[in-house]
Amino acid sequence: MLDFNSHMVLLILAAAVVTFLTRIGGYILIVKMTRIPPRVEAALNAVPAAVLTTLVAPAFFIGGWDTRVALFAALLVGLRYPPTFMLIVGWIVVMAWRHFIGA
Repeated sequence: MLDFNSHMVLLILAAAVVTFLTRIGGYILIVKMTRIPPRVEAALNAVPAAVLTTLVAPAFFIGGWDTRVALFAALLVGLRYPPTFMLIVGWIVVMAWRHFIGA
């Protein structure tokens, strides 16, 4: 069971403030700019792929065969269909693998 002490509450509040300032700061910077430089726009466009890679790569290298097969199936489905369908297929593959083959 978690024991909330004053240090933990302060840490959570500090993280919330930093998150808020980061989000509002980015909004203010973009609003103040009359034109977004092409390099900044390219960097912002690359963020979703970078975040997805940081989430998927550890699962691929650390996970078992069920995870690898599910990621590969999700990749194939994701090339043609929307992300929601890709997630559903990945979950189905993992559940079927674990049910029929075992973890």
